[in-house]
Amino acid sequence: MTTPQEPIFSTFTAATTATEVMAGVDLAGHLAVVTGGYSGLGLVTAKSLARAGAQVIVPARDPDRARKALAGEEGISVHPMDLIDPDSIQAFAAQFVRRGQPLSLLINCAGVMASPLARDLDGHESQFAINHLGHFRLVCGLWPALVAAGTARVVSVSSRGHQIAGVDFDDIDFISRPYDKWAAYGQSKTANALFAMGLDQRGSSLGVRAFSLHPGQILTDLGRHLTSAEINAFDVFDESGQQKIAPELGLKNLDQGAATGLWCATSSALEGKGGVYCEDCDIAPINNLEIGRKGVARWAANPEFAEQLWLISEAWTGVSL
Repeated sequence: MTTPQEPIFSTFTAATTATEVMAGVDLAGHLAVVTGGYSGLGLVTAKSLARAGAQVIVPARDPDRARKALAGEEGISVHPMDLIDPDSIQAFAAQFVRRGQPLSLLINCAGVMASPLARDLDGHESQFAINHLGHFRLVCGLWPALVAAGTARVVSVSSRGHQIAGVDFDDIDFISRPYDKWAAYGQSKTANALFAMGLDQRGSSLGVRAFSLHPGQILTDLGRHLTSAEINAFDVFDESGQQKIAPELGLKNLDQGAATGLWCATSSALEGKGGVYCEDCDIAPINNLEIGRKGVARWAANPEFAEQLWLISEAWTGVSL
């Protein structure tokens, strides 16, 4: 059943932390995969799931860095995988499926933002290739393990940046139009939301539900391609140079930023629901002028666009569920 893109008025708020969301959550006996689980929001997410009893696997482009970041954390293991490399994704997924263990949670945190123009080996623009196509390949590869769980959730970290641009189905790869790093980022984040819709439509009858979300505006390594001027333009620092924390304005710390993704992954309030974009630990409304930048753009909650993206993704990657 399609879940309405309307708030359910959860008991949490914009200021809710990962610690508060996970209070009382018992994930003993469950297996989770967290991409990007060794820095920023992904690191908080991986640690939170493990401390709730889950066994967590972190696929990493830089395994040594990941192991160093996760040193001393029980219940978390690191395996090599690069989201821009199809062979690497296939190898990771195949090895995982051979374990024969069901996968309860897949949290797609890894990504790039506003990077210079680059392309994967197939010529696809790198932000779209990493943020969307890489995770599409990963989900398809892990599909048998997700279905085997009986009830599984796939959570994709999108961004309010999706409001910058929808998916330009006529020129996703910036072949005919000039490259714009922000339009490319917005397009890839819209793709995250549309992917959750398409995946939920296909997986709900098998017990696999999917969600996308905006975590908040948090200064992390995701901004490594930005200049100081670009970062300052976001108005994230106070007069003393410290990062502003104002959750009601979307300015969050890491613990607050990880909360919505963990809520999507574990909340009983979302049982029987899926395919929706969330923010501030609730299902987000459709964006309109009255609510400012909150909510999801109509182009990122359009089932026809979700289907179009799914078919293109299958064609471009050569994989499917």
